[in-house]
Amino acid sequence: MQSFEQIRSHVGSRHMLRTNDPYLVSFDIDVAAERHQGIYLTEVEDEDGAKYLRISTPVGPFTGLDPVRCLRFNWEQRTGFLALSNLDGSPYLHLCENRPYTVLDAAELDRVIAEIAGLGDHLEKAIYAEGEDIL
Repeated sequence: MQSFEQIRSHVGSRHMLRTNDPYLVSFDIDVAAERHQGIYLTEVEDEDGAKYLRISTPVGPFTGLDPVRCLRFNWEQRTGFLALSNLDGSPYLHLCENRPYTVLDAAELDRVIAEIAGLGDHLEKAIYAEGEDIL
C-alpha cells in the first residue's frame, strides 16, 4: 500500500467507516463477545517527507494515571506505544503504532489493526473496568 487512498479502500471494504475524511478514517472492530474497539487511521509525515500510517485506538481518560508507568509500558512494548490526545478538552490515553507505507501491505495492515485493537481492549479493561494496577 503506497497511499492513504489504498488504505481507505482496503479498510472500507472490510469495515463500516465512522469517519471518512481526507487523511483520517475510523471504524469499530470486534475484539470479544459484545466488545468492540474504535480504530483510527491517519497519515503522518516525518521531517524528510516520508509518509507513515498511524493506527490508534483510545484506551481511556488519562486522569489519575502515572505518566512514569506509561513510559515504562512504552519501553516494554514491541508493538504499540501510549500517547496522549485531546478529547473534548480532556487528556485521553491512546495506544498507537506507526508503520511506513513502504513496508505496509494488506495482510500486515490487517494484522497490526487486530493487534492494536486487542491490546487496546485489554488495556482498557485492565486499567478502567477491572481496576488492575497495570499502569
